[in-house]
Amino acid sequence: MKQKEAQGRFTLADAGMIAVANKLMQRRRDLAMTYVRAGRQDLADKQIAIIRMMEAYLSPQLCVEEVAAEVRAIVAELGAKGPGDVDKVMGVVKTRLAGKAEMEQVSAAVKAALAG
Repeated sequence: MKQKEAQGRFTLADAGMIAVANKLMQRRRDLAMTYVRAGRQDLADKQIAIIRMMEAYLSPQLCVEEVAAEVRAIVAELGAKGPGDVDKVMGVVKTRLAGKAEMEQVSAAVKAALAG
């Protein structure tokens, strides 16, 4: 986080810090999966332990159903009708769910909500 602040010459707000932490945790998850595929469970376990420690300091992530419900509410609020409104909806969703859900999950929920 200090490196990110130094690069941009600004102080990260809470959402920015959460985004950095989530990105680091995702890298560790990917690394753990790589270790598992390589047959190095000992190294994977170390990465998983670090992830769990980091998760203890972050707000719990929304489950798939909660993300879908939030997205549906935003779609209704904006009056979005179809796939052409994805960008408009994603702009609001990213702001409201930053740090609360993985963006891949959010993107899938938005596409599903706007598909009909």
